[in-house]
Amino acid sequence: MKTHRYHAVQRFPGTLQQAWAFFSDPRNLPRITPPWLSFEVLSELPARMHPGLLIEYRVRPLWGVPVKWVTGITRVEEPFLFVDEQRRGPYRFWRHEHRFRAVDGGVEMVDEVLYRLPGGPIGRLAERLLVRKRVEAIFDYRREAVERIFGRR
Repeated sequence: MKTHRYHAVQRFPGTLQQAWAFFSDPRNLPRITPPWLSFEVLSELPARMHPGLLIEYRVRPLWGVPVKWVTGITRVEEPFLFVDEQRRGPYRFWRHEHRFRAVDGGVEMVDEVLYRLPGGPIGRLAERLLVRKRVEAIFDYRREAVERIFGRR
């Protein structure tokens, strides 16, 4: 099964420490997740992430059907990088690397997502017709939410 890649770069005002404080706090996930996903955090969340942290959610990605999704934080390099990987959920494989660096006038955030779908030919068709568009829409919403929270650079 093919591994798909989504890559996004966003710059916004603020300091690296402010960006890290916001994005490393898993309690902020609902603030940057589109309402149409009906995103619910099911596990207790600490104020700061750490390697080994497991977070369980319920999302409704398609047609209102609830799906449990468990991700684990596999790597943290404060304040520059963290990685979450799916442990259980709708993908065969999901890895999201979040990178941050200070730039002139603010922070640059890079999202690098690698994912594979189950289902052979049906999964390939779903990726082409539906999944890719949904992933892009989620990150489009996130871009707008980050601009509302931090401002536009």
